[in-house]
Amino acid sequence: MKKWIWIGISITVALFVIAGGMLFYAYHSLKHTAKQVYEPLPSDTPRYVSRDTEVKPLNKVETGKLAPFTALILGVDEREHDRGRSDTILILTVNPQTHKVLMFSIPRDTRTEIAGKGVQDKINHAYAFEEVAGSIRTVENFLDMPIDYYVEVNMEGFEAVVNILGGVDVHNPFAFDYLGSSFRKGPLHLNGELALKYSRMRFDDPRGDFGRTERQRQIVSDVIRRAAQWNNALELPKVLKSVEKYVRTNMTFGEMQDLALKYRQKIGTIETTEIEGKGAMIGGIYYFIVDQTERDRIHDAMKQALKTNAAG
Repeated sequence: MKKWIWIGISITVALFVIAGGMLFYAYHSLKHTAKQVYEPLPSDTPRYVSRDTEVKPLNKVETGKLAPFTALILGVDEREHDRGRSDTILILTVNPQTHKVLMFSIPRDTRTEIAGKGVQDKINHAYAFEEVAGSIRTVENFLDMPIDYYVEVNMEGFEAVVNILGGVDVHNPFAFDYLGSSFRKGPLHLNGELALKYSRMRFDDPRGDFGRTERQRQIVSDVIRRAAQWNNALELPKVLKSVEKYVRTNMTFGEMQDLALKYRQKIGTIETTEIEGKGAMIGGIYYFIVDQTERDRIHDAMKQALKTNAAG
């Protein structure tokens, strides 16, 4: 009998050692990837701050509570011999105390001042002027709100993440064909390749870029939902390896740890809104015009989303 007890103990210890080794490997994979993707903004980058209470970084707590933050996700269309354009401009406010995320897109053709350049242009052209730093300053100026973190993504790398998470579920408002794939109307489950195609189609959409950004928000919402529920540590090194070539961010290793271990479990509801405006031709170029009343509405929605509560 003692023999079998010792065998059982030995197997249990061996399993703990193996599990510990796998977690150790996953931890160092995260640390390696964090080093590869970390790209802070230049220290001399002017920042735009107008909010009453400055949001603290992720690894800071206020009265024992995790602090809310804002993030800018840039989906960049890279081109040979060209910086490219930020064809996807997505804003997130994450509030772990209310368990809510507010998400909205800024249409790529939105006419606004390019920060530091003194010219009016399409907001996605800010990336062509000064890459991420220019995009952040211009978005901050447009929203009258500071951005705490950025994540720059080459959308080709998004496929691997979607696949590892088991695909995404979306609801397609109308049937369409794009790049050799057919998307029927109604609920769809998409792998990484199809999710990328689903997010890119624009010209056959009756709503143009608005329809495209709505489909992108569907995908991002389901990715966030799946990531919040995802607990497969063995797949973590594979996930990290697949994204490190395609992602850049100013989040540090410690902040990524907090996202994975603390914030991830605090995400409950994802709310979305859409910036309203009207199209106009100026100098023979199409622009999307957002008036000040609408900009104030979005600004106030962000401030409301970032408010903390007493209960935490």
